[in-house]
Amino acid sequence: MTETTAPGVVPQAGEAGSADPSLVKLTHAIYALYAASFFLGITAIVAIIMNYVKRDDVRGTFLESHFHWQIRTFWIALAWGIVGAILMLAVIGIPLLIAGGVWCIYRIVKGWLALADRKPVGVAP
Repeated sequence: MTETTAPGVVPQAGEAGSADPSLVKLTHAIYALYAASFFLGITAIVAIIMNYVKRDDVRGTFLESHFHWQIRTFWIALAWGIVGAILMLAVIGIPLLIAGGVWCIYRIVKGWLALADRKPVGVAP
C-alpha cells in the first residue's frame, strides 16, 4: 500500500507496504547498534538519532513498526537504567538493572528476528 499511516499508528501485519531494501539494511544496522550498546554505550545514542531522522522514510511500511519498537525500547531502557542506577544505593538497583538488561535483549532479539522474516513487530497477528 502506498497510503500513509497517521502518526503513532503502526500498520497491522496485513497492511505492511513494501520497503526499500536500503531501509531494511538500515533497520538491521540500527538493531546492531542497539546490541553493540551493551559494550559501547554510545552506539545507542547513534541508533536513536538514526531512528528519529529516518522515521518519516519508513512510514507506511512494515519497518514503521520496527522503528516504533526501537524507539520505545531505547526510552524505556534508559528509564530503567536511570531508576536502577539511583536505586543502587538501596541495593535493589542491581536486580533492576539486570532485569532491564534482559528485557532490552529480549526486545532487540524479538525485533531483529521479525525483521529477518520481513514482518512487523509488536502488532497483533
